[in-house]
Amino acid sequence: MQAANADVLLDLEEEEEEEEEEEEEEDGETVLELNQVIIPTYGTVPEQQNLHTPEWADFDNKPDSLFFSDGQRRIDFVLVYEDETKKMTHKRIDRKKQKRKRQVYESNLINNGLQLEATRSVLDEKLIFVKVHAPWEVLCTYAEVMHIKLPLQPDDLKTRESAFNWFTSLFRVDENIIKPEQEFFTAPFEKEHLSNFYIQDKDTFFNPATRSRIVHFILSRVEYATKNNVKKFGINKLLDSGIYKAAFPLHDSSFRHPSTDPACPSERYLLYREWAHPKNIFKLQPLDFIRKYYGEKIGIYFAWLGFYTNMLIVAAVVGVGCFLYGCLTKDNCTWSQEVCDPNIGGNIIMCPQCDKVCTYWNLTSTCESSKKLCIFDSFGTLVFAVFMGIWVTLFLEFWKRRQAELEYEWDTVEYLEQEEQVRPEYEAQCTHVVMNEITQQEEHVPYTACGKCIRMTFCASAVFFWILLIIASVIGIIVYRLSVFLVFSATLSRHINGTQAIHKYLTPQTATSVTASLISFVVIMVLNIIYEKVAILITDFELPRTQTDYENSLTTKMFLFQFVNYYSSCFYIAFFKGKFVGHPGNPVYWLGKYRNEECDPGGCLLELTTQLAIIVGGKAIWNNIQEVLLPWVKNLIGRYCADARSEKIVPRWEHDYHLQPIGKLGLFYEYLEMVIQFGFVTLFVASFPLAPLLALFNNMLEIRLDAWKLTTQFRRMVPQKAQDIGAWQPIMQGIAILAVVTNAMIIAFTSDMIPRLVYYWSFSVPPYGSHSSHTMKGYINNTLSVFNISDFRNASKPSSPWFGNQTTCRYRDFRYPPGHQHQYEHNIYYWHVIAAKLAFIIVMEHVIYFVKFIISYIIPDVSQKTKSKVKREKYLTQKLLHENDLKVVKKNMGKIADKIIKGVDSTFRPKSE
Repeated sequence: MQAANADVLLDLEEEEEEEEEEEEEEDGETVLELNQVIIPTYGTVPEQQNLHTPEWADFDNKPDSLFFSDGQRRIDFVLVYEDETKKMTHKRIDRKKQKRKRQVYESNLINNGLQLEATRSVLDEKLIFVKVHAPWEVLCTYAEVMHIKLPLQPDDLKTRESAFNWFTSLFRVDENIIKPEQEFFTAPFEKEHLSNFYIQDKDTFFNPATRSRIVHFILSRVEYATKNNVKKFGINKLLDSGIYKAAFPLHDSSFRHPSTDPACPSERYLLYREWAHPKNIFKLQPLDFIRKYYGEKIGIYFAWLGFYTNMLIVAAVVGVGCFLYGCLTKDNCTWSQEVCDPNIGGNIIMCPQCDKVCTYWNLTSTCESSKKLCIFDSFGTLVFAVFMGIWVTLFLEFWKRRQAELEYEWDTVEYLEQEEQVRPEYEAQCTHVVMNEITQQEEHVPYTACGKCIRMTFCASAVFFWILLIIASVIGIIVYRLSVFLVFSATLSRHINGTQAIHKYLTPQTATSVTASLISFVVIMVLNIIYEKVAILITDFELPRTQTDYENSLTTKMFLFQFVNYYSSCFYIAFFKGKFVGHPGNPVYWLGKYRNEECDPGGCLLELTTQLAIIVGGKAIWNNIQEVLLPWVKNLIGRYCADARSEKIVPRWEHDYHLQPIGKLGLFYEYLEMVIQFGFVTLFVASFPLAPLLALFNNMLEIRLDAWKLTTQFRRMVPQKAQDIGAWQPIMQGIAILAVVTNAMIIAFTSDMIPRLVYYWSFSVPPYGSHSSHTMKGYINNTLSVFNISDFRNASKPSSPWFGNQTTCRYRDFRYPPGHQHQYEHNIYYWHVIAAKLAFIIVMEHVIYFVKFIISYIIPDVSQKTKSKVKREKYLTQKLLHENDLKVVKKNMGKIADKIIKGVDSTFRPKSE
């Protein structure tokens, strides 16, 4: 084997020498530039011209092996590149540059203490896999540099058993299959205090996730070239430039069966079997095991998603109860009965809702929609809206407690202050020197205060511009609705005595609303694709200092965009559509041309529900296709091609290479999808009480789909630390505050609850009404204003003939009838309703906000159990790492101190005469 490898290397060297002779003149400057071997960031080595190269080894036909060919050194990371001598797509000079950069990079990795072993692909001879191993000394050095917290001693605090343990045990994963992780008190690692840490086995002291994170930290900071005194470094840039095709840590086994290597725990297989498999849809997640395998960042996401889903159970139960209440009481809905009554609604002729092409219509044609509206526009909806305002506060407060527990258990309490490192992209731009106010020492930053201000101004302007672009698209959809309504009104025209069954459901308003919602959904998806790239460019230009800062900045930008993109059409239907239409004799026009559209005869609440159903449903289908189906199809094609090429035994690193990369944004889109859903569930829940139930079903499936996707379709992510869910927490708090306002306004302005209450308590009895007691009878006739058809303008007069001998039609508004001294002006009923709506909003908001404040005050963010554990850990850290050292110093210095004291005493003692 060694002889064969030597021959291969000799042939490669001869080919390289021939290429150098042919292109020596035109490539001289490049070679001189790349010949400079860079001194690594940590652990300096002398500059040298001779480059270190990886060891070469053939595949040993052990498909599940996670070790070098010697079977001792564990593979912590894998780099993949295409052999430059076999590339045919680039010029020879470009291949030569890429090869030289890669050689310098790998040499510097070895100079940093990493060990490299190269193996040629089994299926594709052009691919080379470079396996990376971090020895014990390197792990210890960088664990101290990165302030990684490691075990001091087992947790000795007694935990009280919960009264619900017997119940939750029914849904927990079997502890005989996935054993609970042992809890430890931890402290930031220090090499000089190595003996104080809980080390039973050096091979397992750093778990695979920690090893991969340390190696990735080194890979991100090792340099490969300098150009014009600017250092170029990091695996990300090498991946972007195509020098390496992939870089990833290995899965420890196949997800279909356990590893054949007895030293491998087969954690991936266990995760698939006990977590990602559909049979576990009702089981609790093994969060500690997920965190151990994928890191804290993945763990905190699934912890949050599981907690959110569990909280939705309560909201779904109450929502279903309110929905059933509406279904049971719809037959007692007096105003709906009046609409459907042929003697009441059948005798009411409604005015056309658009100019020229629209015709008169009978109120009984809205009988079906009025029955549906009784279900959603009931007293139960009001109760549910108040409940959801309180529920969202309980959810956020209890999540803070749960998050504090995870922060302690997963050692991320002081992560941001101690452990997180500066982004390599930030370090590369640090050319300005400033004085640190804290340390009073000079430090390098990438921009001055003025430069930072300019960057922030530019970024804010760019985000504002794109938000305006979305608003422009929403206005375009509104113009579409106004213009196409005329077409549907002419196409789907119906006479007053029309009896076609389809007219009950396919009204011009319904057709307009559905098509506009579909177009709005397509526009939303297209703008999402474009803005994603724009947001990344803006954030890169902004140059945040740490990865957490980068993700929070990108999250804020993306959510602002998504908020306007997804919710703007819903806000339009809820609060603007049908509110400023004037009256048939004097309608309001958009842009002087398009008559402002009115609500569906059944009311805007049903239209809002339709819009929500299309956007939420379409979004869920689109996301599942994009996130699950596409990776599965790509992997299926890849496996089919690989099977067609060869039936050879394939190593673990090559299996993982053919899986899909996770992407630079990682879990960003998973969070975004759930937070957008959270907005729909809370912001507009007054229009659709079943939203929490649908969200619950979706999330139960989402957890398993995300788990299946991670364990089966994607390469293993680089384990990352995360203290919390980042910027999503304040975003959800903002949504919770806004939800109280939007639901109060939906009940007040979109539903007819307030006008009905005003009629029941004031206008059904004297002095305004004629009934002897409070009743809803006569509500429909009382709330429809009268219009004289002779008062139509020529521009809006309907072209269809008028049937019958009636001279008036009715419309939805509170105005004086024709012939009154204030004809077509708002009547006293209108002002009573406006006053009642404003009073309702103020009272509802203040009551809910007061309850939210009390709940936030009562529920502490950190439980007493967690506080005790944190104090115990700090005490042990102080005792083991500091007080023991002081005792040793005192013991060693005691005699010296006594001698010094005696010497000083004899020097100043007065001489005896």
